[in-house]
Amino acid sequence: MSEPGTNGDEAAADEATNGDAPNAVRKLDAPESEELAQLASVFEDLQYVLRCCEHLVTALGGPDAGPVQVQTDDALIEALWTGALIGYVRCFSGRIGILSDDDVKELELPNTEITAADFHSMLKKLRDHYASRHVNPREAFTIGAAQANDGTLMGVAVVSAPRPIVDDTTVRLLGRIAYSLSGYIDGRMQEAQNKVLGLARDMSTLQLSSLPLVHLAEV
Repeated sequence: MSEPGTNGDEAAADEATNGDAPNAVRKLDAPESEELAQLASVFEDLQYVLRCCEHLVTALGGPDAGPVQVQTDDALIEALWTGALIGYVRCFSGRIGILSDDDVKELELPNTEITAADFHSMLKKLRDHYASRHVNPREAFTIGAAQANDGTLMGVAVVSAPRPIVDDTTVRLLGRIAYSLSGYIDGRMQEAQNKVLGLARDMSTLQLSSLPLVHLAEV
């Protein structure tokens, strides 16, 4: 699986035969190039989800977490898990239309009774919970009147009930789905790259040179 580069310095699916870096990159404004850009964005989000899952497995200290362990910290775990959920659900944005719920239905989740479709639905609900603008996802609070043994009022008690943190199995299931979807998107990217390359082939040197210049970040 090939991962798109970052910082705008990649020249994917070109026809260079001498291995030299391009002198210039010109912006292509066409449906084919827009599709490739959206695919690349979704692919990067899936890679981000995978990285979050890898760090979570280590932080949770589950089986096969690896030789390098980190101190389990609830704030770190919540941050990684929230980021993974947001990145995952964003891949299914209806506005972009790259992935849909149907793309998950055929995926298999071995060693579990839950289907990929049901797990996917649960992840979307969890995203709404952890990214809520109104509800604390970590704890539920109850206010009560504190009494002494004789029943007299002592004051007000603020009682918190922590919500359970994510477990190793759930993290690994998300990682498995994100990995499978990454392979699917990678294949579509190869096809989209070929379409864009064909579009560029049909343009003359003068036409290419007249396109807006993309300023590459220096590395």
